[in-house]
Amino acid sequence: MNAPDQQQAVARSTRKLLFTVLGMFGFAFAMVPFYNVFCEVTGLNGKTNSSAAQLNDSIQVDESRMVTVAFIANLNQGMPWKFSPEISKMKVHPGQIYTTQYYAENQTGRSIVAHAVPSVAPGQAAKHFQKVECFCFTEQRFDGGEGRWMPVTFMVNPSLDKDIEEVTLSYTFFDTGARTAAAPKGLETLGGESAGAM
Repeated sequence: MNAPDQQQAVARSTRKLLFTVLGMFGFAFAMVPFYNVFCEVTGLNGKTNSSAAQLNDSIQVDESRMVTVAFIANLNQGMPWKFSPEISKMKVHPGQIYTTQYYAENQTGRSIVAHAVPSVAPGQAAKHFQKVECFCFTEQRFDGGEGRWMPVTFMVNPSLDKDIEEVTLSYTFFDTGARTAAAPKGLETLGGESAGAM
């Protein structure tokens, strides 16, 4: 093989390698939304529904069974906020709708837009934990020093494995870095003294 042929062969191999690398990168990038949808549908990785669950009218309340739901609040590292559940645990009948709430307070002097990311443990319970209303569905804007209660309305589906007696709902609050989200409507706003009393 002469020199021009060798150069052409090297150029072809380089192009193939470049297209392969770009294809692999594109495939990996495209898999992220598919993975998120898969996790949401199956409950893998503790992901729960990211929009209001449409409950089936045929679901019957299982009054013979109680499931303990534990509530946990976490903050992204270094986030200067107060964030906590109203109660730490609640006993529920599968199939019945319940409401609890979380309190969040921006302890800085500037407006911050934050987003709560939920997860459910054990992971196999995530697809059976259905949120009807949740502050996690949208970003939340808090002015400096503002605090408020944020509701979550949920149901544990009766199809949850009968061996699972306790489910943990955990939220992690992140500062999204945005400054323009509108304040959510219909949520109680507590100012100054009453907010600090919680």
